[in-house]
Amino acid sequence: MLSPRLHNLLDQGQAPYTTLTHPRTVTAHETASAARVEPNHFAKTVMIKADGKLAMVVMPATYRADLYRLSLALGGVPVELAEESEFRDAFPDCEPGAMPPFGHLYGMPVYIDSRLAHQQEIAFNAGNHTEVVRMPYAEFERLAAPEMLWLAHMM
Repeated sequence: MLSPRLHNLLDQGQAPYTTLTHPRTVTAHETASAARVEPNHFAKTVMIKADGKLAMVVMPATYRADLYRLSLALGGVPVELAEESEFRDAFPDCEPGAMPPFGHLYGMPVYIDSRLAHQQEIAFNAGNHTEVVRMPYAEFERLAAPEMLWLAHMM
């Protein structure tokens, strides 16, 4: 079942989406494979601390977070990966590690890797480790209002 906050947002926003059920997975690559979604279309949520504050970075499952590039893209602030213990309680309606990429639902900013913006559709965890939401990228952008990061173009 979708996280209640996500379900409410998608329904109130009248966003077209489909839910894909798959066997329990943990990593973004496993989830993309199990849901039969191209890994470059699967949006994984990476939790960071930017200047000491929690934030979400949404990026294709095929890439790893480059903290140096993230710091540059965010204006040079210190960036580090957040420990699960630091963000677990911020997502009370989600399983740990399966939060959907809608930071505003949880009181935090969301940044998106520009490589996802060129996709017609994206897919992402639905708040658990057995469901994925697939929707048009334009609808995701409309509802999530993420800040675009041009990580691929940074040296």
